Amino acid sequence: MSKKLFTNEQIIVLSNNPYVKNVSSKGITYTNEFKNIFISDNNKGLSSSEIFEKYDFDIEILGVDRVYSSGKRWKKAFMQNGVLGLEDSRVGNSGRPRTKDLTPEEKIVRLEAKIALQEKQIKLLKKLARKERIVKRILIPSEIYELIKVVIDENNLDNLVSFLCNETGVSRSGYYRYWSYKAIISRSNRQATEQERLNNITDVFHAHKNKIGSKQIKMILENDFDLTYNLKSIKRIMRKYGLECIIRKARPYAKQLKATKEHRTHDNILARQFKHNDVNKTLLTDITYIRNNGKFMYLSVVLDSNTSEVLAHQLSPNLKIGFVLDTIKGIDSSIIHPEALIHSDQGTHYTSPKYSKLVKKLGLRQSMSRRGNCWDNAPMESFFGHLKDNIEFSECKRFDEVASKIDEYINYYNNERYQWDRKKMTPVQYRDHLNSYKFFYNPSLT
Repeated sequence: MSKKLFTNEQIIVLSNNPYVKNVSSKGITYTNEFKNIFISDNNKGLSSSEIFEKYDFDIEILGVDRVYSSGKRWKKAFMQNGVLGLEDSRVGNSGRPRTKDLTPEEKIVRLEAKIALQEKQIKLLKKLARKERIVKRILIPSEIYELIKVVIDENNLDNLVSFLCNETGVSRSGYYRYWSYKAIISRSNRQATEQERLNNITDVFHAHKNKIGSKQIKMILENDFDLTYNLKSIKRIMRKYGLECIIRKARPYAKQLKATKEHRTHDNILARQFKHNDVNKTLLTDITYIRNNGKFMYLSVVLDSNTSEVLAHQLSPNLKIGFVLDTIKGIDSSIIHPEALIHSDQGTHYTSPKYSKLVKKLGLRQSMSRRGNCWDNAPMESFFGHLKDNIEFSECKRFDEVASKIDEYINYYNNERYQWDRKKMTPVQYRDHLNSYKFFYNPSLT
C-alpha cells in the first residue's frame, strides 16, 4: 500500500469519479468495471498512467507509486484467475464474514446506531462557525472516531464498531489505534502542552488589551519571557480559542482629501524607499487628529522610516503652523544623516514657505507624496493607526492627560514594542544594531 495519504479535499475529488467504489485517507477501492477496462486498455499498449488519466484520475493526487502498484496487482490477478481475479473478494465489513443473515432485531439495532451517529455528526457541524463549515464539508477521521466512541458508549454497542466504521468510511484498525492507551496518553500530553501555551499567549494578549496580533505575541514571548513558539502554532491557538486582535476600522471616507495646492512644490524623492542601512537618513512627518470629549487635538510626528523610531512629536489644540515647526525644531540635529531628507504629504503646513525655509535651514532635503496618495507615506500612517488602537483617549479629560498618554505610548513604542520586519527588535534596538554594524564593517570608521 502506498504511504501517500489523501487530504479531505482530495477525498472529495476522488469520490466524484464514477470508477471509485470507496476512498479514505489511507486507501482507495476501484470498481470491478474499471479493473476490466484497465486490463483491456493495457493489452492495447496503454501504460498504467495513461489509462488512469484517460478516465479522469489525477496522477498527482493518487501518486505514481499507487498507480503502478495497482496496475501490477491487477495484471497478476488477471493472469492467474482471469476476470474472477479482478473481483473484490472483501466483504462489506471488516473482520470475519457473517455466516447467516441479520435478524430483524439486529437490523433495527444497526439502523438506530446509524441514525444516532448521523445526528451526532450534524450537531458537531452545526457547532462550527459558518466559514469553517464551508471549508470542512466532511469530518476528519479523528472527529469520526470520537463520535463513534460516544454512540457506542451511550448505547452499549461494542459489537458494532466494524459496522459504524464502514458506514462512515474510516478503518476499524484506525479506530482502535486512536483509542489505544499509547495514543490517549500522547493526546493528553499534547493537550497539556497546548493548554500551557494558551495560558501564556492569553496572558500576553490580555496584558496588551487585545490589541496585538500573533507576530507581536511571538516576539514578546521570545524577548520578555524566553519562550519560543512557532508562529503558525500561535495563529492556530488564537484562531481555535477565538483570540481575535481588535482591528481598527476604516476611515469614514474612502479616499484621502486632496491637497489644497494645485501643484506639487517638491518631487517625491523618497519614492517609497523606506528601508536601507543608514540611520536617520529618511525622515517621515505627518499630522493626525485626535478626538477627545467632543474636541479635536492634533499630533505632529517625525519618524525615521528605516528604524521606525519616533524622533520628535508635538500635540496642539489647534492647527496653527507653529506646532509643526516646533516638531521639526525638536529633532536632535546631531544625529541626522548628512544627506537626510524629510518626507511629507502635500498639506498646507508642508507647502508653507515657513516650513520650507526651516527645513532648508536645518540642511534637510524636502520630499512630498503624490497628491492624495497615502501609500507614499505608509509607515507614518501605520504608526498613527497603532497609536490610536493602543491609547484609550476616552479615559482622558484634559489636554495634559492626552499629552501624557501619547508621551507614554511613544516611549513604549521606541523602547519596548518589537517590530517583526526589523529583526524582531524595538526601534531603538534596531537603530543601535545598524550603527554597530556600520561601525564594525565600515573600514573608514575604524
